[in-house]
Amino acid sequence: MTAAFALAVTVIFAAYNGFLGIYHASLWHGTICVYYIVLILLRGTVVISARRISAQKEQEQARNKTYLIVSVLLLLLNVSLVVPFSLMVRQQKPVSMTLIPAITMAAYTTFRIVMASVHLKKRKTSSDCLVRLLRTINFIDALVAILTLQNTLIMVQSGGGAMNTMLPLTAATSAAVWLAILVLSVLAIVKGIRQLKENNEYEIIQREK
Repeated sequence: MTAAFALAVTVIFAAYNGFLGIYHASLWHGTICVYYIVLILLRGTVVISARRISAQKEQEQARNKTYLIVSVLLLLLNVSLVVPFSLMVRQQKPVSMTLIPAITMAAYTTFRIVMASVHLKKRKTSSDCLVRLLRTINFIDALVAILTLQNTLIMVQSGGGAMNTMLPLTAATSAAVWLAILVLSVLAIVKGIRQLKENNEYEIIQREK
């Protein structure tokens, strides 16, 4: 239920970014919309796979394979964040926005941070690897939302005209957040490989017995 609710909220947020991208001719919001659409597909894949796997005999093996595949796709998706992040840092085309987009972004960012923090704290208590992966995705979602809010606030405050003075700050925050996202993605892959290996070793031992 929580995953379904988070998925619905993210769909609305992605659509809103798409609207801002078209209405304000903002390439930044357009690329973020595409990013969130793919993130929605990955999150939906995990949720649907978890329901299907529960009916299979080899549940643990299937869960580990799904975990690893989605983790690899997540890493590839997060590597592509270099495109919108570079657009935010450079911001060659000034975009003027009202306060409404900033309030909307702030509300979504607050929601994502609170939910991600609560779930990430519970992450290690869950024995289901797919649930842990969903919580990692939620935390990455929150990190991207922070940068989206930062960029929107800059646009609202300066109309895009003061981006040169904000360049050091936006470059530093974008690099730090992107690095954190990549680290989380790589750790998920390492965890997936280890889980799959341990499961294979366990099955070999059981057959020998």
